[in-house]
Amino acid sequence: MAEKLKYNPVFFSFIRIFELILHPEMRYFVWFSYDGTAYHGWQLQPNGNTVQAELQRALSLLLREDISVTGAGRTDAGVHARQMAAHFDTEVVFDADLLTKKLNGVLPDDISVSRVEQVSDDLHARFSAVARTYHYYIHTRKNPFLRHYSLELHYVLDFPLMNEAAHILMEYEDFGAFCKAGSDVKTTICHVTRAAWVQTADDAWYFEITANRFLRNMVRAVVGTLIEVGRHRMTLDEFREVIEGGRRTQAGESMPALALCLEGVRY
Repeated sequence: MAEKLKYNPVFFSFIRIFELILHPEMRYFVWFSYDGTAYHGWQLQPNGNTVQAELQRALSLLLREDISVTGAGRTDAGVHARQMAAHFDTEVVFDADLLTKKLNGVLPDDISVSRVEQVSDDLHARFSAVARTYHYYIHTRKNPFLRHYSLELHYVLDFPLMNEAAHILMEYEDFGAFCKAGSDVKTTICHVTRAAWVQTADDAWYFEITANRFLRNMVRAVVGTLIEVGRHRMTLDEFREVIEGGRRTQAGESMPALALCLEGVRY
């Protein structure tokens, strides 16, 4: 009888059910930040290290089971995050503060966890998010301390005009013109609630944009098009035509990833 039970998959499926009843899986959010310079973006890639891979490796090591994490978004290669969220499910019981400390001990120096917290089972890191905010940083005078996280530009920009163009973004919902060609998205509709250029110093600015969702490469394409406006190479009417035309070839170039940062996610 013992031998039959030992190899009986039905028996062990019942055992597994009882285990889950006694120790049901719980959902946790992990809040973290990262310097994306060394990574091929957030999402797992077959040939390249990613932030998701590092976080899963660290959690699996510490919790001693295979952990899969779902992030709030998919940042591209080289893009940074000041505040990112991801969720994972586990039946392992642990102290959240202690796990946070241990994660920071095993993760690379360019990834930092601020907290881990239990949440309701229906809270989803990606689909429950109501807003995401990105900053794109630029400076117009050589500065060795900004070179890794801000784009140095060498031409005069009309920032008041660029802000007029930025405000136009909030009048539209379809941003197909700023979506990377070939992206497998079902819709190009996004609800932008803030878009503005903010000055931080005489020679430093950042573009802030908040929306419920973003298309692949959207922010960098928007910035590139706004810079065309700022250089007086595109009028406000032409900027509107770009948005309404919905063709990526009409918009400005995609700006380098190093100056883009996911600043926060709101639930």
